[in-house]
Amino acid sequence: MSKKELLRRILRSKYFMLGFFIVLFILLCILIIPEISPYSATKMSLGDKLIAPEGLVNGLQGHVLGTDSLGQDILVRLCVGGRTSFLIAIIAVVCGASVGAILGIAAGYLGRTADTIIMRTGDVQHAINGTLLAIVVVSILGASVTNLIIVMTLTSWFKFARITRGGVLQVSKKEFISASRVLGASDGHIMFSQILPNVSTSLIVLISQQFGFIILLEAALSFLGCGVPLPNPSWGTMISDGRDYIATSPWIVIAPGIALMFTVLAANFLGDGVRDVLDPKMKH
Repeated sequence: MSKKELLRRILRSKYFMLGFFIVLFILLCILIIPEISPYSATKMSLGDKLIAPEGLVNGLQGHVLGTDSLGQDILVRLCVGGRTSFLIAIIAVVCGASVGAILGIAAGYLGRTADTIIMRTGDVQHAINGTLLAIVVVSILGASVTNLIIVMTLTSWFKFARITRGGVLQVSKKEFISASRVLGASDGHIMFSQILPNVSTSLIVLISQQFGFIILLEAALSFLGCGVPLPNPSWGTMISDGRDYIATSPWIVIAPGIALMFTVLAANFLGDGVRDVLDPKMKH
């Protein structure tokens, strides 16, 4: 596909453009606001606790989204928590896609024993609820950003492996693969230099679609106390901390809830847009 054709498809995809601009807006907020705000994401000020949202009356010098029960500025915590969520999601999706792609190629190309071991292991894991598996693993390893990334990788690799294996089974029957074998090309060269580029489109689509799921899973784990360790903010932790004040100070819960909703929604729009752009045959 030429760059001109790719750009044309991108501009014509409403889902891609909508998701892209929402994600871009969220990224600009979480990167810029904590740097220019006078407030800290972790510093407590009990004299300022439960201040109602002031909007932009006083600019960023005021508490735009109010404060929580510890006097911490919600807007700054929201943005810093968003940084953590995006970082975890990006690394976890890349790691899950890498592990899944390698195992999927091995299963589809090598077949027999490798295929049986990899796919049956994935089937067993897939039969266990992903959130439950994540809670168990985090409980054993302990709550930290590194362990969260490990958990996300464990819960997502099989999706990538399965879709990669299906593509490999189709590509491996092509004549150019048989020609490479006859010419003496190694299995490693065939798998990663010839087969992988031909299944990369499906991987890119799945990567874009998994991003929102990973952010939602991280928020769920943090809500249950198994996510980002305190005092670092997280959208799930902010929602959990605000439950006791939902009747009197609902903004504590509403702000991270809306941020999470729009982020996941934008990620899903962007994922659908990437699918429409790269694989028009799958367009709904």
